[in-house]
Amino acid sequence: MLSAKPAQVKWPNKMRFLFFGDIVSKPGRDIIAKYLPLIKKDYCIDVVLGNGENVAHGRGITAGTYNELCNLGFEAITLGNHFLNGTQSNSFWESSSKIVRPLNIHPSAAGCGSRVFEHNGIKFRVTNVLGRSFINALSPRNPFDALDEVIASNDVKIHIVDFHAEATGEKLAFAWNYDGKVSCVLGTHTHVQTADARVLPNGTACISDVGMCGPYNGILGVEKDYIIYRTRTGLPTKFEIAKGPAQLSAVVLDIDEDSGKTKSIQTIYINPDHEYNVKPI
Repeated sequence: MLSAKPAQVKWPNKMRFLFFGDIVSKPGRDIIAKYLPLIKKDYCIDVVLGNGENVAHGRGITAGTYNELCNLGFEAITLGNHFLNGTQSNSFWESSSKIVRPLNIHPSAAGCGSRVFEHNGIKFRVTNVLGRSFINALSPRNPFDALDEVIASNDVKIHIVDFHAEATGEKLAFAWNYDGKVSCVLGTHTHVQTADARVLPNGTACISDVGMCGPYNGILGVEKDYIIYRTRTGLPTKFEIAKGPAQLSAVVLDIDEDSGKTKSIQTIYINPDHEYNVKPI
């Protein structure tokens, strides 16, 4: 089931972006491979993006999973607090030109936190920012200051921001602060799609969390028993990716090529109880 009917006819002079929420391991990659061709056709998608911080067995990204997403047609892949899993070499980060890792971490970290891409002659910027509330990993510096620095030197109209954060309040504060200054602020990290997608008064689209592409019957993509044990006892335990059917969460954005403002944002949510069966209008 989709939360909005596909809009087959695009607004004039608009680019249509499809952004997938946190992609969790093989179940997430497989469900995207299954539905992406249909979604691209039904929604007339121009550019495919997504968050890949959990794409390699739930933690980090590898050369193999990176190439898999590139082969599916991803033009940019954002990350988050789990982006380092200890297996990537410097050559991986130097050659992975589609990866955008968190911007506001120590400058010695490999990779790049904001990149400019081009599609059919139109440039767009993608920035990945890490929140601070309830996220201790990587000791991120102030996300507002970090994005301010990018905006001050940015000359690209379309600017997509993935704000990888835990707290809804922090995400909304971030979105409202940058209303009219970036094209969108898309929340990731919590793996549950929220019902607050909207375009703010000055043309910045936002959603507290895009959601997850991954196991449907786990808890945030992980086998239920491990999460229940940890939640009940407070004791550490291993995490295993849940088995069984998958779900898909994404948003579709129409962004004006000239102004960089967003015209509309729609959510997509597919799971075994609500299959993709809506015909385009």
